[in-house]
Amino acid sequence: MRVSSKRVAGRAAVESANAVLAALAASIGATGLAAAAARPALLAEVDQHAAAVRDSLGGDRRPLSRAALAGYAEGARDAAREHGWQSPAGPVDWSEPDWLLTRLLAVCALARSLDTRAAPPLPTSRPDPR
Repeated sequence: MRVSSKRVAGRAAVESANAVLAALAASIGATGLAAAAARPALLAEVDQHAAAVRDSLGGDRRPLSRAALAGYAEGARDAAREHGWQSPAGPVDWSEPDWLLTRLLAVCALARSLDTRAAPPLPTSRPDPR
């Protein structure tokens, strides 16, 4: 059986996007989203950044995808590095994160929302009609 090269490329793109978003979630997403849940001001900033990311990716015209979010995150990070930004070496101080970390955290929040929408509903137990 031959597999279409488009199908292989598509699968590789999905795996790559998932790897990028998983690494981002592990490096800043888990601690950042927990900090945002505890800090209303940070949560508001993340929400504003998420709206801007959604807008820049045309989220009002077409559904967001993990691939689009991963590409956005990589592009933002690469552009920042070209201007001297460096990834945090240790834990992030979420009391005053820089613009890029807040933007990347917004990408994590959007990716998490995609995961939540894509997850199948939990089975409910129904009484046996007998």
